[in-house]
Amino acid sequence: MAYPRLTNKPGALETAVAIREGRLSVAEAVDAAIARIEHLDAEIDALAVPDFERAAETAKAMDASGPSADQPLFGVPMTVKESFDVAGLQSCWGHKRLTSYVATSDSELVRRLKAAGAVILGKTNVPVDLTDWQSFNPVYGRTNNPHNTDRSPGGSSGGSAAAVASGMVPIEFGTDIGGSVRVPAHFCGVWAHKPTWGLISKRGHVHPQMARRKDFVAAYDGVLSVAGPFARNADDLGIMMQVAGQYPLASSGKPLRDCRILAITEYPGAPVDASVAEPTQAAIEALIKAGVSVDRTSDLIPDLAKQQADYMLMLNVAMARGAPSPNGSQASATDWFDLLDAQAANQAQWAALFETYDFVLAPPAPVSAIPHSDKRAFDQPMRINGADVPGANGLAWSGIATFPCLPSTVLPIGSGTYEGAELPCGMQVMGPLMSDLDCIEAARAIGNILHS
Repeated sequence: MAYPRLTNKPGALETAVAIREGRLSVAEAVDAAIARIEHLDAEIDALAVPDFERAAETAKAMDASGPSADQPLFGVPMTVKESFDVAGLQSCWGHKRLTSYVATSDSELVRRLKAAGAVILGKTNVPVDLTDWQSFNPVYGRTNNPHNTDRSPGGSSGGSAAAVASGMVPIEFGTDIGGSVRVPAHFCGVWAHKPTWGLISKRGHVHPQMARRKDFVAAYDGVLSVAGPFARNADDLGIMMQVAGQYPLASSGKPLRDCRILAITEYPGAPVDASVAEPTQAAIEALIKAGVSVDRTSDLIPDLAKQQADYMLMLNVAMARGAPSPNGSQASATDWFDLLDAQAANQAQWAALFETYDFVLAPPAPVSAIPHSDKRAFDQPMRINGADVPGANGLAWSGIATFPCLPSTVLPIGSGTYEGAELPCGMQVMGPLMSDLDCIEAARAIGNILHS
């Protein structure tokens, strides 16, 4: 199926303005989104848990009451990742045995989105336990990439990206610990943002096996993992960050041409396929031609091989919540504190780098959208420039921002040919801690240069 250009589709703020000006009712906006989902989702399978009836009822009530001044998303229809609790909706993380869990309250993020006026139409698909760059499971089936249905939309927020890329909804929210927001955005050709760690609450984003316990009250937010938005433009990303953030955000307003930028396009042990490397190189050359200062190397870059090793160890311990690894070993408290020390040292190195550079550019993943497989992407070789590379190595390009807890905006920069198919390509724009809005603004400026 050929999808219209994303620029021809109304964004979230555009929809909210139309509603405020009386050119569109909330009910009309919601009904139109439901119609798009019913038309498109048979082929894409992005929506896992629909909530159309309640959304329609909510829309009618909102039309009767009207917006308040603090509701920038008033009437905007959207979806959220299946793993977020939404009161009255199932959350099973892809497990048939956990489909009996129905949330009794909204997650903190969903509460904030609703308070800002958004209308939740349902929840989107994920891989089992949110642990793949694909999005399929025995409960909800397999989500396809809207640009090529033989390819993955990414994961674990693959349903999120596919819903936005196909035009079903203008905005979405997913989560990211191993690239689960950035990789789907890159695979599907949309905008997304991985926030500074801790900026957005993940309360109400808990494995249902834990959440359904009678003694459960709340869970630790978890190291590395963040909740992040998807959109079709920078404006919508920015407003969602301000709505969802637990702390005030501001932008420096520094023009891109006054910034000093570092591009990292090589990572030890993690080669990049030409389908990503070539659009990335073209984008960097376009920025330089436009007068933007871009360095290609720096002695300030942390030891990336060590960073990757520490990231993978922390990631595996965090995902297992202390359970033994496949080889039978189990992390001790001392091991964990050593990892926290390594993370703190790595953060200090990145902070020193950002005293010289305003932003760092990098690929979000080493490949474009991968072909569907019944195995996890990380449990099989990944084809890169005609050679097989261990799939887990690709996580290095996620960990480059995840381990030091840095914000990272992904914007579409073009396309490349991967394994015989032309597919979207994105780029990460990373900045120092809490520079989330600056990353989004820099990505906007880069997008303007690339598409001028």
